[in-house]
This record gives sequence, structure tokens and C-alpha cells, in this order.
Amino acid sequence: MARHIFFATSEIYPFSKTGGLGDVMGALPLTLHKMGMPVAVITPFYGRLRTGRHKIDHVAENLHVGYPWEPVTTDVYSTNIQGMPVFFIDRAEYFDRKYYYNTPAHDYFDNAERFIFFCRASLALMRRLGTPPAIVHIHDWQSALLPAYIHYYAREDPFWANTSTVCTVHNLAFQGRFSSRLFAGCGLPAEAWNMEGVEFHGDLNMLKAGLVYANRITTVSPSYAKEILTEEQGYGLAGLLRRRAGDLVGIINGADYSIWNPSTCRFLTANYSPEDLSGKKICKEDLIVELGLLPQLINRPLLGFIGRLHDQKGIDLLNKIVPQLMQHHDLGIIVLGEGREDYELESMALARAYPGRYCAVVKYTEDLAHRIQAGCDCFLMPSRYEPCGLTQMYALKYGTPPVATAVGGLKDSIRPWPAPDATGFTCYRPAPGELYDCIMKACAVWTQNRPLWIEMMIRAMNKNFTWNDSAKKYIEIYRELGLKT
Repeated sequence: MARHIFFATSEIYPFSKTGGLGDVMGALPLTLHKMGMPVAVITPFYGRLRTGRHKIDHVAENLHVGYPWEPVTTDVYSTNIQGMPVFFIDRAEYFDRKYYYNTPAHDYFDNAERFIFFCRASLALMRRLGTPPAIVHIHDWQSALLPAYIHYYAREDPFWANTSTVCTVHNLAFQGRFSSRLFAGCGLPAEAWNMEGVEFHGDLNMLKAGLVYANRITTVSPSYAKEILTEEQGYGLAGLLRRRAGDLVGIINGADYSIWNPSTCRFLTANYSPEDLSGKKICKEDLIVELGLLPQLINRPLLGFIGRLHDQKGIDLLNKIVPQLMQHHDLGIIVLGEGREDYELESMALARAYPGRYCAVVKYTEDLAHRIQAGCDCFLMPSRYEPCGLTQMYALKYGTPPVATAVGGLKDSIRPWPAPDATGFTCYRPAPGELYDCIMKACAVWTQNRPLWIEMMIRAMNKNFTWNDSAKKYIEIYRELGLKT
């Protein structure tokens, strides 16, 4: 069967993941596939995929790519997820590495070459498969040169003449900005190098290529689609985005409830549901034992943070108020994540300063993330900006009301207390004092009005952000662009 919609992405769960992009790519294409859309995914063949955990077949050898030095070729591997094809672009010197984009100390020096190669190889693969795609849907800067290539190729090659492109921005702050010298060999014509093309203050900006040349632009929540039109959150591209506002739409991500559901979650010692919450207390007891926290925290608020230890996620805001929280209030905090070395060291120092009450696990493991969602009472998301966010959706489903900043997808998915239909707590400015006050409001409700808290938990658990709803909106865009199926 011809595959008319190709997704190009640097991550797709369960094969690769650093955060929300991997989760989204593991769910959205598969949802479209189940809805009858002819979808395939193209992604890099990272070294960890060679371990044999997944059945992956070698389907093409020495496919000519032509970048950056002749002759450059790629091998292609493939597998499927419930019948949906996934193709892997292989070149060991680019993708057989311990990390995806960077070490803990710095970005890989050749990231531009790596993902220019990925884009060129993706084009070569689609050409080899023989049927012109109706839609090429790219995600973030790593695949954002594809709309530019297709725009210019379509002038001379009828294979691409009826191919439309969609560019989804998962995080505008990461743009793939590199030295201008890398433009010369990337395969785009000289006319693309200007302020209306891929040039950005003298540099090559790969995400800008997608924003300029894609037929449609989407981002991952309605509020974030408005925020990136402002100078504050436009990261230098607000003017371009305002000019393209008629082609821009925000579609909130869905959550994969086949994985994130406390009634079926395989990582929990006790499952639970809105109809029977008893298992949540067992999960809290087990989490306290697992992480060596003080036993008395079973009767006190336990707060969880899961995410990259980075300015965006507000881990610094949380850590600034930890001494105040620990000094004046009997509560516990769990932090799970990795990121900037100074934030990792700061979190570990706080764990030493407050043993049994502040726990820092400086890494990410999928199973522990589920247990923290289930075992905590509140989930902390003090983000400075949040294009969509998935962890707050998981927290809602796990009956762990979020304490979050009202930005982006957090604003779109959390109904703040004291509204009668509240599902969580929000503050309107990412600042330590406002975060502290918001945490205090949540803890006051938890300790002083348990019936109200349980009502909030049940409302949160009954919220559903399904991929079916989001996928239908993407299908509308594809059909506007000419998809016939």
C-alpha cells in the first residue's frame, strides 16, 4: 500500500525519546494509522537500536544521499508498530552515539551535518519508495529543512510537484541555528539564503526553513500558538510567524492512555481508578519506601517534579523555595530528571541537606516516572513556557492535581482552583514567591478539606485528552492540502 503521509522526526517512542517529542511521535502517527490514514515514519537509526530489543529489518543498502561530501550513502532499516511502517536512516558516524543531541556538557559539534544528512536521506528514501507523498509532516528543527528542499525540488522534479508540507513546532526555543558556512553544502539553492529564507542574523536557521516553506504550520496547543506571536516568546521569529498567522494553528497534544493509565499501569504495585482510589495510597506508601523517604510523609503532602532540569521547566524556581518549604512545612518533594549540570548538583545538594524529605533522582526512567505520578499528591510544573506539556495530562489521569504556571498547554489543560470544576492550581508568573504561594494553596486544601481534594482528584482523572480528537484536526489540515484518502 502506498504511504501518502510521511512523518519525519528525530525521536519516536519506543525506539527513541528525550521528552515530549518522542511521546507525541509514538502516538499521533499510530492514531492516524488506526483511523485509516496511510502513514509511515522516518527517523534516525540510533546506536542503541542495535541491541536487538526490537525486530528491525535491513531493507536498503548504500542509498545515495549526496551530502555533505560525495559519495555519501545511507542504509535503511524498517519495522512496524501495529502495522504502521517505521523507517530508520542509518549512518553510524552520525547516529551511533550514547546521546541523541548532546552530552551533559555540550551539544554535538556536528549536529547541523547530522540532521542535514537526515533530511537529505529522508528525501532519498521517499524517492526510492516510488510513490510521491501527498504530505510530508516534519517536527522541530531536526527535520525542518525538508519543506525547503521540497519547495525547490518541485520546480524541476515532477515527483514532488503535488507534495505539501506541514511543520509542527514542539518548542520554538530550539531552532537549529548554525554557522552560515554550513549552508553552502546543504543542497539548497543560493536564492534560499536571504532574510525571507533560511538566513537568520547571518546564520543558518533550520527551523526557520520549515516556518518559511511549509504549507501549514502547527504547534502543540492553542495558547502556545498565540504566545509565539509575541516578541517575548517568539525567540526572534515572531515577525515571521505573525506574517504566517493565517497558516498557523494550535492543536493540543493528546495523551497515550494505553501507557499512562493508573487502572492498567504495569509499573504500579496497586492499580486504581476514579471509582476506587484505594490503590493510590498503596502507591504512595510503596514510593516512600522505594526512595527512602520518612514514613510519616504518608500523612503529609508529597510533591513530585518530573522533567528536564532546565530553565524552561523552572527547576531553579522550585529549588530556591525548598529551604522555606522544608523549614516551615511538613511535606516531601521528589525530583526526577536530568539536564544542566549545575541544576543536577543543586538538586543533589538539597537531597543531602534534607534527607528523607527531598529526594533527587538525577536520571530518567520510565517506570519510576509512573510510580511518582501515582504516589505523589501534587505534581509540580513551574514552567517558564510550556508549548503543550504531557506530564500534567498524565498527572491529571493519575489523580495528582498539578501545581503549574498558566502558560501554553498548561493553561489549556488545567482548570485552576478555586473554580467549581477545578483540576489543579496555577500561578500566572514564573517566580519563586508565586510558586510558593500556589503550593501553599494546594497543601491547605489537601490538609484541611479532604472531601474537596478527592472531588478534584476524581474530576482530574476523568479528564481525557485523547489523540483521536487531535488526529481529526490534523486530518482536516491534510485534506485542505490535497490528501485524497
